Parts: sequence; structure tokens; C-alpha cells
Amino acid sequence: MNIEAFREYCLRKKGVVEDFPFGEQTLVFKVMGKLFALTGLDEIEYSVNLKCDPDYAIELRETHPDDIAPGYHMNKKHWNTVQFERGLDDSFLKKLVDHSYDLVVASLPKKVRDELANL
Repeated sequence: MNIEAFREYCLRKKGVVEDFPFGEQTLVFKVMGKLFALTGLDEIEYSVNLKCDPDYAIELRETHPDDIAPGYHMNKKHWNTVQFERGLDDSFLKKLVDHSYDLVVASLPKKVRDELANL
């Protein structure tokens, strides 16, 4: 999945905005103000940090050791760095983005989840 397709996929999700809080070379996607995906724009082969359930994160790292690693500069228990241009199927990558988004949405306060549902 190229970076343009990744960006479009993220922005189609309800309540998502893109931001550059860490500088113009780090693209961040947030749902209702909470980060669920980020990527560097200055990489030749881009990767994306995605939030992940801790047990699932370990499983993914074991089954895809060349493409999924503990989150770079992130909490290694809850974040993975996923290589997006090496050969993982686009549908699988979308599933990982969805998982990250869903985890963040589930952690939002009820009031904010209700606001999201009404968008």
C-alpha cells in the first residue's frame, strides 16, 4: 500500500484528522484528538506505527518478523512498526489500521465516543 492510499484510507474513517505535531516530516492521524497512526514522510521505504493489543502485537511480530517490529520510539507493548511497502497484503494492512483505530476509539470516554457516533 503506498502512502497516498494509506492516507486516504485513514481520512475516510469517522472523526479522523491528519496533523503534524512532531514536525513537517511526521504525519499523524488522530481520531477525536487521540493518535492511532503515524509515519515519517522522509523515508525511502515507509513504515507506519500502529496501536495494537499487546498479545496480538506479539503474535504479529512472530508471524511477520521481517515486516512488523515493536513500535519505533513508542511504547513497545502497545505499538508496532509495520513496513507498508514490502509485501504485506493491502487488505491485511487495512485490518491493522482498523485494529489501531478501534482500540483508540474504545479507549475514548463515553461522551467522546457518543460525539464520534453522531458525526
